[in-house]
Amino acid sequence: MFVKLGALMDRGRWVVVGAWLVAAIAGAVFGGGLFDRLVTTDTNRPDSESAVGKHRIDELAPTGALVFAVIEGLPPYDPNLVASVSDAAREIRGLRGVKEVNDLYTGVGGRIGADNRSVMIQVELDPALADAPREALEDRVKARLEQIKAPTVRVGGTKLAERAFADQSVHDLAIGESVAFAALLVALFLIFGGILAATLPLAVAIAGVTGSLLLLLGISYATRVSEYSLNVVTLLGIGLAVDYSLLIVARYREERLRHDPHEALVVAMDRAGRAVAVSGVAVALTMAGLTAFAEPLLAAVALGGAAVVAVATLAALTLVPALIALAGTRIRPQGEGFRLPFKHRQGVPPEARRSAVPTQRKDSATEPRNGTASKRREGGASTQRQGLLARLAARAQREPGRVAGLATVGLLVLAAPLLGANLANSDARALPRGNEARQAYDIMSSKFLNNEADPVVVLVQAGPERAEVRDLMNRIANELPQDLLRQDLRDKVPAGWTVLELTPKGGVGGEQGYDLVRRVRAMPTPFAKWVTGPAAEVVDYRNSLASRLPAAALIVLLVTMVMLFALTRSVVIPIKAVLMNLLTLAATLGVLVVLFQWGWGEVPLFFDSWGGLDLTTPVLLFVFVFGLSMDYEVFLLARIKEEYDQRPDTNRAVLRGISRSGPVVTAAAICIGIVFLGFAAGGLVAVKEIGVGMTVAIIIDVTVVRGLLLPALMAMLDAWNWWAPPFLRRRRVPEPARA
Repeated sequence: MFVKLGALMDRGRWVVVGAWLVAAIAGAVFGGGLFDRLVTTDTNRPDSESAVGKHRIDELAPTGALVFAVIEGLPPYDPNLVASVSDAAREIRGLRGVKEVNDLYTGVGGRIGADNRSVMIQVELDPALADAPREALEDRVKARLEQIKAPTVRVGGTKLAERAFADQSVHDLAIGESVAFAALLVALFLIFGGILAATLPLAVAIAGVTGSLLLLLGISYATRVSEYSLNVVTLLGIGLAVDYSLLIVARYREERLRHDPHEALVVAMDRAGRAVAVSGVAVALTMAGLTAFAEPLLAAVALGGAAVVAVATLAALTLVPALIALAGTRIRPQGEGFRLPFKHRQGVPPEARRSAVPTQRKDSATEPRNGTASKRREGGASTQRQGLLARLAARAQREPGRVAGLATVGLLVLAAPLLGANLANSDARALPRGNEARQAYDIMSSKFLNNEADPVVVLVQAGPERAEVRDLMNRIANELPQDLLRQDLRDKVPAGWTVLELTPKGGVGGEQGYDLVRRVRAMPTPFAKWVTGPAAEVVDYRNSLASRLPAAALIVLLVTMVMLFALTRSVVIPIKAVLMNLLTLAATLGVLVVLFQWGWGEVPLFFDSWGGLDLTTPVLLFVFVFGLSMDYEVFLLARIKEEYDQRPDTNRAVLRGISRSGPVVTAAAICIGIVFLGFAAGGLVAVKEIGVGMTVAIIIDVTVVRGLLLPALMAMLDAWNWWAPPFLRRRRVPEPARA
């Protein structure tokens, strides 16, 4: 199939390139419309208790969007300040759609800050306003508040913060793409030693991104596409497009040492094209596994991610060979041009390498097939002229037990901070400190709310006059910690309902709030009650993930097992790959806890820690790490299996496979790491967590896992690596991919 595909792309190269050019232009022209259709997606399912409770409170006592201003730098009763704030309050009250204005001078609810040199004014909008008129009114209110005459005026609000997230997301996407493409061009030029070969993967990435925008625009008319998911899936799409293009171009350059351009392209597609197809299907199915969680945000990422991966895979399998066919002999064979240390072979000119290839294969066929010493000598000879991964693999084969033990312990040490991870919803603190909505939130929290946690809200389907409701309130007062502030909001809801606010002492996002939610929910009542609020949303999200994690994990693990079994015809290798991927994921999350929750990465990564990780980060990394680890697993195992089929010697096959595919894997890791770091340069902490997390995962995976742990474990298991039950061996399986 892939031989025919390579030949077809060679013959129809102009048609294929033309079709992708049209798609890219269409994506560039019309894809921009996607940004106007991006929405803020809820984290929790609509049937969760917190979501149901919030919805019912909104129905019973609807409140509109709040816009507030914190004014600093003057005494609260400075005459000029009083006049300026009073004028602003009167004008804002006159705006159509404004429900209520609370300030210190002309209304109720005005507050003085803890420093006695700051005041706050709050504006509530009509809850019946649709999104477009509400946003227009928010802008008018914000503009008027900013005209208050004071040294410092900061305007914020929940909806304003959401809009700031969306704007920052689009800004980060542009910055991330610019940084990634510029750095990739330099890296690819150094890797390939020529501008033509270097720009080919970038051209495919651009076509993949524009095509993905066009596809996501179509999807946005069928379902909701969130601004956050766009950043994440675009990041993944660029990385995979470059990864897959690099693999095919590198194999083509290798085959050019012994074939003419047409044959080299066909062979490269037959071998590397298979690996790309296997990896692309595996990553797309892994992304689809996110739908098992059923949370709206994760479902949006799953749908967009699967679509983007499909576009990247299609571009690699069609546009890459078509561009190679157009370039022909202008793409240099392997070894010609600039050579990086990880692919350098001293003292062997290109002509000698061309003539040496058959001899090397012939010699390898007559080498002794048994004896650990001969294997190690072979490994040692090989590594004298091979790269980093080959040298690591040779070391692992010499002391497999010790290397495997040390590598495993090291990964577990990195994973240890994960035990104390604080997973919570990102709020305005996840915005850059220079953002006005973030600044207003910080000032309000510190000077007006004393950094108190958000209240836990209890909705009771019974009036406060009932004895059972009073019993519940007394039980809360007696059984729960005495540092809670209890407020009855009975005047804000119709008869027959009661709303209570319980404010835990412990700060925003503290475990005290989560514990309070669980304890109130556990209290039996003869009437219906719902516990909601930010802390309840986190509890519901955690519970939902925990209940659905087995199903999602099963999907991901089955995809990994099936694809790697089809590649290797072994059940041991897929099981080992799953365990290594879990170690990589745990170590990566542990590093993220240290960098983001503990704040160790604040200075080098340019962010302010809010004391936790975003709730979605571990789930997205779970899928991304498994998906991208499949890339490198397939690239290496395909070549190892190819060597093992020629001669069933595990150590030799592992070392030769890593020696031959290691430079490509290293180059791919460098390129995709650049992509992820480009997005880590953005301002949104949640996106930064994904970018940094994937970079850390790639570094761990390519060095410790693929360079040390994989060859060490394969050396320890030896022939058991290739074991499979007889009934599976009798079944027909797809032809193994070869990279």
